[in-house]
Amino acid sequence: MNGVRERLASRAFSAVAVVIAVLWTTPTLGLLLSSFRPEHEIKTTGWWTVTGSPRFTLDNYREVLSGGGNGPGRLAEHFVNSVVITLPSVLFPLVLAFLAAYALAFIDFRGRDALVVGIFALQAVPLQMALVPLLRLFSQGWLFLPAWNLEGPARFGHLWFAHTAFALPFAVFLLHNSLAGLPRELIEAARVDGASHGTLLLRIVLPLSRPALVTFAVIQFIWVWNDLLVALTLSGGTPGTAPMPVALANLAGTYGNEWQRLTAAAFVAAFVPLLVFFLLRRHFARGLLAGSVKG
Repeated sequence: MNGVRERLASRAFSAVAVVIAVLWTTPTLGLLLSSFRPEHEIKTTGWWTVTGSPRFTLDNYREVLSGGGNGPGRLAEHFVNSVVITLPSVLFPLVLAFLAAYALAFIDFRGRDALVVGIFALQAVPLQMALVPLLRLFSQGWLFLPAWNLEGPARFGHLWFAHTAFALPFAVFLLHNSLAGLPRELIEAARVDGASHGTLLLRIVLPLSRPALVTFAVIQFIWVWNDLLVALTLSGGTPGTAPMPVALANLAGTYGNEWQRLTAAAFVAAFVPLLVFFLLRRHFARGLLAGSVKG
C-alpha cells in the first residue's frame, strides 16, 4: 500500500511539474516567435496567430545588432561592454570570498563567529542604499579610483568595485557553508602531514569546493549581466561604457512601441546567460546543496 501511495504521489508531483514548466515556458515561446515576425504583424496580431499565416524575418535581429532602422541599435557594441564588465565582476568577488571563507572555516581567531554573523547580516542591506555614497566617493576620486576621468578598460573600474562589494557578503556566506561541510578528518590529516595553508587551499579545499564556486559564479554572472540600476548609475549610460541592459532600455523607442526590437534584443541578451547556465548546470545543482547535509 505504501508503495502504491508513493508512486501516485510521484506521478502527481511529476504532473504538477510538467504543468508549471508549460506555464513558465509558454510566454518565452511567444516572445521567441514574435522576435522573428515582421513589425506590422507584431503590432497588429498576437503571436499565437502565427500558425494561421506563418511569416518570419531576420530584420529584427539585423536592426538591433547593426543599428539599422530609425532608432538606436548596434547592440553588438554593448555586448562587448557587458563582457568586459561581467567577467571581472565575477572573478574578483569569487577569489576574495574564497580566501575569506577558507579563513573563517579553518583558521581559529578571536571574533570569528561574530564576523560570520556580521557578514550574514550584510546581505539584508539594500543595494540602493549604497549607490549615493558610492557616487560621492567616486566623484571625489576616492582612494585608488580616479574621479570618473578613466580611459580604456579602466573606465569600468567603478562598476567592478561596486559589483564586487555588493557580491562579497553573499559569496562569503555561500562558500563558508560549503567549506564548513568538508570532512574535518581530511583537513586534520593533511595538517599532520605538514601541509601549509597554501597547500590545503589549492590542493584539497579548492577541488572539493568546485561546485560551490561554480554556483556563485553562475549566480553572479547572471546578476551582473542583467543589471540595469548599477550600470546606469555608475557607467553614465554612454555608448562607450553602457552594457546591454542599458541599451535594451533605450530600444523601446520614444513611445515604447518598438516591440519588434525588444523581442529580438531580449533573446540576444539572454543567449550568453542561458549558455553559461546550461554548460554548468550540473555543478550548479550540486553547489546549491553543498553544506546542507553531512555524512
